[in-house]
Amino acid sequence: MKISFHKYHGAGNDFVIIDNRNDNIQLSTKQIALFCHRRFGIGADGLMTIENDKEFDFKMKYYNSDGAEGSMCGNGGRCIVAFAKKLGIISKETTFVATDGIHKAKINSEKNEISDISLNMNDVENISINKDSYFLDTGSPHHISFVNDVDTINVFEDGKKIRYSDKYKSSNGTNVNFIEVKDEYLKIRTYERGVENETYACGTGATAAAIAYAHKEGFLNKEIQLKAVGGNLSLSFVKEGDIYKKVILRGPAEFVFSGTIEL
Repeated sequence: MKISFHKYHGAGNDFVIIDNRNDNIQLSTKQIALFCHRRFGIGADGLMTIENDKEFDFKMKYYNSDGAEGSMCGNGGRCIVAFAKKLGIISKETTFVATDGIHKAKINSEKNEISDISLNMNDVENISINKDSYFLDTGSPHHISFVNDVDTINVFEDGKKIRYSDKYKSSNGTNVNFIEVKDEYLKIRTYERGVENETYACGTGATAAAIAYAHKEGFLNKEIQLKAVGGNLSLSFVKEGDIYKKVILRGPAEFVFSGTIEL
């Protein structure tokens, strides 16, 4: 079986995307993991399929690099919007559905296969605080630790300890973000569950980090800049009562290459 695929990345967070609107391709966990393997496959942090939907422009299905179906992916969401534009499904704006519900997105600009995309994330509430760490769900669960020098953190070892700790064991673990506060931005590094390693960026992690920082500092309406290993993102919001609303993740989505793979 030959399968056509497209490779995208959002701030270094990379994905294999398959147009599954007509073919109804069914991949096993093992096959998805092979697609994402950086030695034996195409190489990616995750795999997505774009599917038909009766109510919305399309449906986004996301799988972690271990082959298991994952929760929401913010960088993946922007990349699949860019792919939908390439397919001619959408123009500049879209409404699509993902595992955590309905999302709106807007393509702000396009140049040389790089799209600047704003993606509406879900409202955020129920932030848990434990000393200098925070926990919140932004479509995926995230632990946030504020640190003095993020470059010195062993993200793989320290992130893995927190991800598999007793605190999060009963809820299938968590993603882990280490945040250093700079004068004009947040510097972020992330350990992603499902990838089980550090990734160059994480959209839901950037969202969680910015909201946790806003909660810590008492911001009510702000656009927060973030620098991940693979690129820059921004997160804006409006706080109404105890709920963070109009949460918009903005950043790049870049086409890398396309091809076919035979299974």
